[in-house]
Amino acid sequence: MFLKWPKKVHIKEVGPRDGLQNEDKILSSDVKAEWINRLSEAGLVSIEVSSFVNPKWIPQLADAEEVFSKIHRKEGVKYAALVPNLRGLERALKADVGEVCLFMSASETHNQKNINKSISETFPVLEEVVAEAKSAGKTVRGYVSTVIACPYEGEIPVSQVKRVVDRLLEMGVDEISLGDTIGVGVPSQVEALLSELLKSYKADQFAMHFHDTRGTALANVLISLQMGITTFDSSLGGLGGCPYAEGATGNVATEDLLYMLTGMGIETGIDRNRLLQAAHFIEEKLEKPLSSKQMELARRTRKE
Repeated sequence: MFLKWPKKVHIKEVGPRDGLQNEDKILSSDVKAEWINRLSEAGLVSIEVSSFVNPKWIPQLADAEEVFSKIHRKEGVKYAALVPNLRGLERALKADVGEVCLFMSASETHNQKNINKSISETFPVLEEVVAEAKSAGKTVRGYVSTVIACPYEGEIPVSQVKRVVDRLLEMGVDEISLGDTIGVGVPSQVEALLSELLKSYKADQFAMHFHDTRGTALANVLISLQMGITTFDSSLGGLGGCPYAEGATGNVATEDLLYMLTGMGIETGIDRNRLLQAAHFIEEKLEKPLSSKQMELARRTRKE
C-alpha cells in the first residue's frame, strides 16, 4: 500500500537563532545578515533571524537590532525573532520583525532552568506579549520545548504537553512548534503525542521541531507527515543544541530534510544548490565542519 504524502511542505529555518546561539564563536552582524540573505535567496520563506532576550544571557545574539537593520528583506519572506517578554517585544517591534516567537517548556524543571519561572508563572507573561504583538499586527508562534522528554524529569506525559498547548492557543498564538529538544523521541512517541493533540486541533496549527541527537529526526518527520503535519523547523548544517542536556546535538539539518522531501516528490520551493552554498558560507565563517549528511558527503566528494 502506498502512503499519500502532502504535495508541499513548509520548512522554517531556525539556524540564525537556534543554531548560532549555541556556538562558541560569535559572528559579526554583517556575516549573519549575509547568511540570512543567502537563505532567503535559496527560497526559504520563513527565517528566524535572532532573539530579543537580554543580551547577557545569549551574547551570541546581542546584535539582534543590527542584524535586522542589515538584512535585505525579500518580498514574501517572513523574518521572525524570539521574544521573551514585553521589553523584548518593544525592541522587536522597533526592528520590524515579521513574526513574534514565544518559548516555554512542557517540563516544569526545564522551564525553571531555561526561563527562571514555573509554567504557571510563564503564562501571564506570554499572554501580555501575545496581546501586544497581535495589536501590532504580528503573527505569533509558540515554541513548546521537551514535548517528548526532559533531561531532568524523563518522559513527559502527553497531558502535560496538552495543558501548555491549550493555554497558548487560547491566548491567540497562531502556530505551535512542538520541540523534541533533546532529540530522544522515536516515531511511536510522536504518533502518540499528535494523536492526542489532533483530537482537539487541526494539523495546520502545529509545526514539528526535531533534534537529531540519536539519529531519529527524519524518521520522526515521516510519521508527522503521515499524520498531516506539513510545517517543520530545521537548521542549516544541523546547527543548534540544548545547553541543558549533555550530549544533545543540533536540529535536523535543512539540507538533509530537503533531500528527503525532494526525493519523495514533495515541493518546498527551496533551491538545493543555493542552500548548499549558504551552508558552505556559514561553515567557513564558523571555522568548523557542519554535521549534516549532505555536507559530509560534499567534503568526501571534494577529497576524492
